[in-house]
Amino acid sequence: MSGDGSLERLRRSGRIAVVGASLAGLRAAETLREKGFAGTLTMIGDEPYEPYDRPPLSKQVLLGKAVADHTALPRRRRIDADWRLGVPATGLDMAERVVRLGDGTEVGYDRLLIATGVRARPWPNEEEGALGGVFVLRTRDDAVALERSLAAGPRRVLVIGAGFTGSEIASACRERGLPVTVAERADAPLVGALGGVIGAVAAEMHRENGVDLRTGIMVTGLEGDPSGRVRAAHLSDGSVVEADVVVVSLGAMRNTEWLAGSGLGAGPRGIACDAGCRAFDVRGIVTDDVYVAGDVARSPHALFGYQFLSLEHWGNAVAQAETAAHNMLSESSDRRPHLWVPAFWSSQFGVNVKSVGVPSMGTEIMIAQGSRDERRFTGVYGYQGRVIGAVTFDQCRWLPFYQRMIETTAPFPLEFPTVDRRSEGNKPMDADFPDPSVPTHGPTITLSGYSPADRRMTFVPAHH
Repeated sequence: MSGDGSLERLRRSGRIAVVGASLAGLRAAETLREKGFAGTLTMIGDEPYEPYDRPPLSKQVLLGKAVADHTALPRRRRIDADWRLGVPATGLDMAERVVRLGDGTEVGYDRLLIATGVRARPWPNEEEGALGGVFVLRTRDDAVALERSLAAGPRRVLVIGAGFTGSEIASACRERGLPVTVAERADAPLVGALGGVIGAVAAEMHRENGVDLRTGIMVTGLEGDPSGRVRAAHLSDGSVVEADVVVVSLGAMRNTEWLAGSGLGAGPRGIACDAGCRAFDVRGIVTDDVYVAGDVARSPHALFGYQFLSLEHWGNAVAQAETAAHNMLSESSDRRPHLWVPAFWSSQFGVNVKSVGVPSMGTEIMIAQGSRDERRFTGVYGYQGRVIGAVTFDQCRWLPFYQRMIETTAPFPLEFPTVDRRSEGNKPMDADFPDPSVPTHGPTITLSGYSPADRRMTFVPAHH
């Protein structure tokens, strides 16, 4: 469908399918209706639930302060959709414009949005991962099962992986008064996302709050008792941790397997799309009827060297979904690029950690405000002489200021002689990110190469 007449037909009586009854899927559906799409809208989701909010699962739900079935996302408007829930998509035929479902049925489309997101990376040994008391945390059902186990008062919880989710789980365990051990293969928590300078602060927070934090170490195996429940973990230094609840927090896997053989440019790193959210096929040619949004998308960003970014961020999912929906119903001249600046937040051990930009691209960091010792500070990341990211610990009022600096490619190091630096000095330090070839747990932004076509654009922030 192209040209004014066919676009009008699409708006009036076309078929749009959304695979992924997720945050991105819901916000896209709402935007389509808002922009006048009056045709058939089909929402396909592999879980039996309508779209719900994930951040509370590792925060309030694990503390018993919220109920998982009360995490449904608020609706902005009626979307009058045909909901196909509890049925996974199993295949895509782009020539026939058909999505195949796990129950043997098919859904035809004129435009397709893929918002299948990510799933928790399972424990690599399937038999050990199936032991009673071994959990991952991604879905509503995961959160319900894990909270029930924590409420029962286990003797010890072992968290494998100290990325953001693993750290939040450890924090919830300590808040509930439960003994918890955290095993992380890197030298400190959060290093994949924020680097070693900030990781050292995170490590102190864990230990001050009573976490038995083991770094530079790997879990080599889980051991079950005769009844099939986990009872211990074996570590690479030869030690054994006895635990009756184990949470595997080894990051995420993008849900793209169902697209194998479809001809779409999809793989373990996500689905490649252009800045307008249109998917690339395997030949690097952009499609006009398949769009991508949310955690599963890999899209080029003008601010970050046109590299493909895969973002596991709440705000990115919303902004990208709205852009994709707008572009689905627009002529090429009216399409707009998705240029959201990454932003992320976490709450752990009573501290709010927020970041903006892409800290993991930074080679240097300087503490621009506050003090690491007091756990109230702002760290600013530099890359090739410009500001590329910032992180705050209980100082989020500074983030909009640094977001503007990132958007305007402000020079690094910073020069603010009047701003409070306390004892931190004003010298940049090595940000101390691990070697990218060595896997660490939980970076929330993945840089994954360049666009198949070299597109150049000028970045104009929305609020300027």
